[in-house]
Amino acid sequence: MPTLSNRFQRFRQASPLSFRLLAWILLFSSAFSLIASAIQIYSDYREDLNQIERHLEVVESGYASSLSKSLWSLDSALLRTQMEGILSLPDIVHLRLRQPDSELVLGDMPRNAKTRSHSFKLTHEGDQSIKLGELTVTADLSRLHLELKRKVGVILATQFLKTFFVSILIIWIFRHFVTRHLSDMADYARKLSLSTASEPLQLQRADTPTNRMDELGQVTDAINQMRERLHEDVKRQERDAAEIRKFSKVIEQSPSSVLICDRQWRIEFANHKFMQLTGYKPESIRGRHPGSLDPSAFNSRENQQLWQSIRLQVQRVGVWQGEVNSTRKNGERFWEQLIVTPIKDNEGNTSGFLILGEDISIRKRYEQQLLRQANYDVLTGLPNRMLALDRLKLALAQAQRERSMVGVMFLDLDNFKHINDTLGHDAGDSLLVEAARRISSCLRGTSTVARLGGDEFLVILPGLPEKESADQVAERILQTFTPPYVLNGQEVFVTTSIGIATFPDDSKNCGTLLQHADAAMYQAKHKGKSAFAHFTPEMTEVSQDRLQMESRLRRALELRELELNFQPIVHTKSGHLCAVEALLRWRNPAMGMVMPDRFIPLAEETGLIIPIGEWVLENACRAAVRWKQISGQDIAISVNVSPRQFRDPSFPEVVMRILAECGLAPELLELEITERLLLDNSIETAEILRELDRAGVRLSVDDFGTGYSALSYLKSYPFDTLKIDKSFVQDVMKEPEDASLVKAIINMAHSLGLRVIAEGVEEEAQTHFLRQEGCDFSQGFFYSHPLPKQDFEEWLRTNERVQA
Repeated sequence: MPTLSNRFQRFRQASPLSFRLLAWILLFSSAFSLIASAIQIYSDYREDLNQIERHLEVVESGYASSLSKSLWSLDSALLRTQMEGILSLPDIVHLRLRQPDSELVLGDMPRNAKTRSHSFKLTHEGDQSIKLGELTVTADLSRLHLELKRKVGVILATQFLKTFFVSILIIWIFRHFVTRHLSDMADYARKLSLSTASEPLQLQRADTPTNRMDELGQVTDAINQMRERLHEDVKRQERDAAEIRKFSKVIEQSPSSVLICDRQWRIEFANHKFMQLTGYKPESIRGRHPGSLDPSAFNSRENQQLWQSIRLQVQRVGVWQGEVNSTRKNGERFWEQLIVTPIKDNEGNTSGFLILGEDISIRKRYEQQLLRQANYDVLTGLPNRMLALDRLKLALAQAQRERSMVGVMFLDLDNFKHINDTLGHDAGDSLLVEAARRISSCLRGTSTVARLGGDEFLVILPGLPEKESADQVAERILQTFTPPYVLNGQEVFVTTSIGIATFPDDSKNCGTLLQHADAAMYQAKHKGKSAFAHFTPEMTEVSQDRLQMESRLRRALELRELELNFQPIVHTKSGHLCAVEALLRWRNPAMGMVMPDRFIPLAEETGLIIPIGEWVLENACRAAVRWKQISGQDIAISVNVSPRQFRDPSFPEVVMRILAECGLAPELLELEITERLLLDNSIETAEILRELDRAGVRLSVDDFGTGYSALSYLKSYPFDTLKIDKSFVQDVMKEPEDASLVKAIINMAHSLGLRVIAEGVEEEAQTHFLRQEGCDFSQGFFYSHPLPKQDFEEWLRTNERVQA
């Protein structure tokens, strides 16, 4: 019994559903069996009872007639015999015969027993019916009750066993087909986790279409679908979590400061950049309004208006962007660019606000610097052209209201380009700074001095009482330029030329006044420099001529108006041709033949010298290649290079490209560089010279002796040739000083390993002198004038100086 009880208890704990099912099956089966058994027992009882009643009726039908006869005949023995026969019948235990005058009783009436009685009358049928008596037959129901008890016991035992075993069978079937699979499902569900979501649920039964379609198969399929969705959800959550982590890192590591506020503008989050930018820690500002971080400005009217404007614009437009002057925790002010946008939820409602900030203090400083650079000259600190024009317009408007005069002075430093080229750009910058200081010292507070560019200055004199008042200022400026300038430890005397135009006499327009003052300045230069001149209408023509020349020069290359002339360079001893110098000429239909001294300075000033110089170099190299075909020998070509062209960073590449395209050997090209370029002792100059020398291009110093002869530079640069200026050669036979100077130059050049070319040889006596002093090469009218291309090629074919 204990073992059975334990098994029963384990069964109850292990399979509660089966246990409850068994209990309910037993309960309902028992109730149903009891009801069915009761109905069956009652039915059998009624059947037995009816059978007894039928037996009693049979007694009446079988014995009534014979008993009536026996009573009529008064045959007592027969009557008793008949009644004993009735009493011997089954279940008949008592007979009572009542006669009118007597009563006969047979049998014993059982005590406390259930009986069933049946009475019938005994009559004699004659002429009339005579009542003889009434017989009461009593049947004992004890046998029937015993049979009923036996049946109840048997039926109940049978039904109980049947119900019990059927229930056990049902439970076993249910457990085999249902509950064990439910247990597997429960175990699977208990073990189901994110790590096991990839393993499907599989029941321990055959995988048949029928099983797949039943309830367990549907539940299994539903669980597996749920598992797959869970697996997909987990993967999606992992991806979402990775995205969230990535975006979180992006926000945290963003180069811009990030603030996230709730709907009431209370700070909820601040990234690391915000802490770096402001010095505040997140816990100290969480829940505060962004505008309250600066205690000194929180209650100010401007701060409240600013944030009110931000709220309104974000609400109406959806974004606010602007620059604010914020404060760090330590009180330091800085400029910050803010972008404020709302944060929307899935329904499109505003759930918070995003504030992006960027420190633009450096940019603001740069903007201020750019603003100053846009209006002020970087070198001198004076107003530039743009600001000067604005001030001139204001001065003219004020003068027009007050009916006064305005003087406009245009200043240009004399020989500044020569100083810049000989002493270098640093010395030129120092000169400009000192010149600006001297000019400013001559003006009163309401006047303006501006640098227009290069060595050009503009002076605005508002409120002049008369035209001659500008002369006094001009004289003071000229006097301040009298003392020398000390540049690189050397005293240099620099003067200025001043052009004056007056409002409203000369013009009422800003641009025209400047043009007139510029024209007057050129007139002052023509006077001999270090002077000033007032504008006159005649000066317009000179200015227009210069503008026309510049305009025509810009189109000279396109219209093929430029041409080259060639002059031979010969050996001084033999007189034979060794090289040719290319000389640029400009043949304009309106101006005729224009010599280089007229248009080359303009080309350098406007920058046109770079394309023009490239054209000269290319055509000269092509001509040299053609000469070899004519003469049968290599003839070197010499080309002049201006300082501005030489300083172009791409100049060496241009030279090598042209040589490669033309097919000319580098050693047949000689570049002539002016002496003033040598005094620009810059790294770029030295590197360009060395790069050309490494490529094999020959280098020559042109017009030596006319400038600041920096002899020490000759040994520092890789020159091959030195050209003596013609001003020394022309008077070599007349002036002993020139002869001595030429001798000294030749000896010095030879001592440095340089060849010497004498320019301007026009007389035979000069050739003898040069030959005697050992000059290597000569050039001049004595050998040939500069000839156009066709004439020079004819000269090559016919002249005896050309030796094959």
